Amino acid sequence: MKERIKKLRNYLGLTQQKFADRLGLKRQTIAAYEIGNIAPSDSTILLICKEFDINEEWLRHGKEPMQKLIDPEDRYSHSLAKLAAADDETIINWVNVIADTNPAALKEIEKFMKKLLGIN
Repeated sequence: MKERIKKLRNYLGLTQQKFADRLGLKRQTIAAYEIGNIAPSDSTILLICKEFDINEEWLRHGKEPMQKLIDPEDRYSHSLAKLAAADDETIINWVNVIADTNPAALKEIEKFMKKLLGIN
């Protein structure tokens, strides 16, 4: 499991400190998980899965996929909940800007973002 915790943290682009902060843990605890000195408790595993939308079977046993599969009908509300819980200033600023932007401009921004991300 130690490799998967480190892989997840790196995938998310988080330092050990930022990862620990999101979970309410100490950086040293994350370091100990990653080198295998200690294993996370069941409650910590569940917390990691919930906080980062990770498949518990992947975290525990390496069974793909890493991320939870979300029903497309639930994606909007799931995404809103994640954004509402964010404490990242950039995300908060983007949400506020989007909320205050007129629909025509949003369509243009959507086209630009899709082109930028290579999404048809």
